[in-house]
Amino acid sequence: MEVAGIVCEYNPFHNGHLYQLQKAKELANADYTIIIMGGNFMQRGTPAIMDKYTRAKVALSCGADLVIELPSYYSTGSAEYFALGAVSLLEKLGAVTHICFGSECGDINLLQKIAGILLEESPEFQNCLQSHLRSGETYPSARTAALIKIAPELSANISVLNSPNNILGIEYIKNIMKLESSITPLTTKRYGSGYHDMRLGINQSSATALRQALWSGVKISELASQLPEQSFQILEDYFQNNELIHLNDFSEILYYKLLAERDNGFTDYVDVSQALSDRICNNLYNFDGYEAFCDLLKTREVTYSRISRCLYHILLNMRKSDLDSYINELGVTPYARVLGFKKEASPLLSEIDKYTSIPLITKLADASQILTAPAYEMLKKDITVNDIYSSIRASKAKVPMYNEYSTPIVIL
Repeated sequence: MEVAGIVCEYNPFHNGHLYQLQKAKELANADYTIIIMGGNFMQRGTPAIMDKYTRAKVALSCGADLVIELPSYYSTGSAEYFALGAVSLLEKLGAVTHICFGSECGDINLLQKIAGILLEESPEFQNCLQSHLRSGETYPSARTAALIKIAPELSANISVLNSPNNILGIEYIKNIMKLESSITPLTTKRYGSGYHDMRLGINQSSATALRQALWSGVKISELASQLPEQSFQILEDYFQNNELIHLNDFSEILYYKLLAERDNGFTDYVDVSQALSDRICNNLYNFDGYEAFCDLLKTREVTYSRISRCLYHILLNMRKSDLDSYINELGVTPYARVLGFKKEASPLLSEIDKYTSIPLITKLADASQILTAPAYEMLKKDITVNDIYSSIRASKAKVPMYNEYSTPIVIL
């Protein structure tokens, strides 16, 4: 059985995602496709515009067979941690033969070459890296110089490290190498708009552009050409009873959290340095909303996206000590929480049941019985993170919160 794994957010699922899903099946000659999907908070510092169950339903309607949630500590992490959580999860399922991801360069050999050098971090690479850092260069610039030092032939392609999907792809490959996994990496060349492109095209805009359009008041009906038919229909139905979720919807609870903990600083939280903690404390009385605070705190060295991620690590109570224990004691991902599957994918579920090294959770009420105590504590923290999102969604739309324990998984 050939099984392709795809790591995604689908925020929202657009024509480019459909192309990549179909191409992944073709390249891997896949019988089934497993989606590892971020929950309600995204990797580049934004909340999902709609909840994870709706996005799982879209994925299944557009051709996926099984959707599994990437735990929040990884789905909201840097590229390194995002990839670590996703690849570890795919590996532990035991049935995945390929991982397929989009990239700006579309060259798997080039990405593997760079991944190998970055994983090895030879003394020569380290010395060159540290030398450039000491001279005041940013980490990405210093890393680029070190790569060219080790492999001069990469100089013609070094811009590959400036593109977000290439960077994620390199991290996926690094983790495959680190885990000595038999999973084969495949890449499809991203077409249409770039990830950060905010312009609307004719039928292939970035997810960023689509979100910006919706936030600016564009009706979902005006974006029909940008979305597969199934995705458009589900989104249209969803937004008849729900409101778009925006970063600024979390402003009040973030500000409360920052005020309540300012005396202790924020360096206990994932990704938060002493310098950033000091900047947060020194600018608290200038807080004027989540987005505005990110703009205020960003510097040449620290991007808006990283600032936003750091702030919701604080908001969501994501501490470095917890992440360290998940990696060192629980082996990164100690369970696989199913968000949805297709009925005809039962052979895939049987294959996973046969080879998986971690429990597959389809009903939260059973989790305490099938997980170890530390793994169950990790799951409960993830539930709290999603409850925070659900509370904002409920408040905006004037609808009840969904209960993680009673909300059924999506079955199509």
